[in-house]
Amino acid sequence: MNALESTSTRPYLIRALYDWCTDNGLTPYVAVQVDDSVQVPREYVKNGEIVLNISFDATSSLKLGNEFIEFKARFAGSAREIMVPVNRVIAIYARENGQGMAFPVPPPAGPDAAGKTSPLTSVPAAGSPAEQDAKIVQLVTPEPSASAPDGEPPKPPHGPRPALKRVK
Repeated sequence: MNALESTSTRPYLIRALYDWCTDNGLTPYVAVQVDDSVQVPREYVKNGEIVLNISFDATSSLKLGNEFIEFKARFAGSAREIMVPVNRVIAIYARENGQGMAFPVPPPAGPDAAGKTSPLTSVPAAGSPAEQDAKIVQLVTPEPSASAPDGEPPKPPHGPRPALKRVK
């Protein structure tokens, strides 16, 4: 079995980071790119994305499956059934410190989606679902560029800025 035939690593990584957050007393959040397959309260969707608190205290009946993340949660006091396909999750992270993992953004549905870039990663979306799951996005600090004429490396205005780097 090769990498293209194996199951996606995304649900396993989501479960692992969820466990890491809860084991360390942190609050796990997932960022989700919303389309018609995502069952969330649409009034909380902004720019085609929603961030959901999936902590034990914020959910009931949480199931982190291989295909879907399902749970019940209250929004403005009203109980709602939430169902998110795992392939629509674009990040999972701890609210308190931002540590976590971002995933390649799935291409938007529709014929005009070709060639668009992801707002999270600023890289073109991959073609097939197998290609998307084969890439992981990692937060890195940029390396300083070539040294300045006086021999000193140039200094960023407010310190090094983290950037996302795609790792294969």
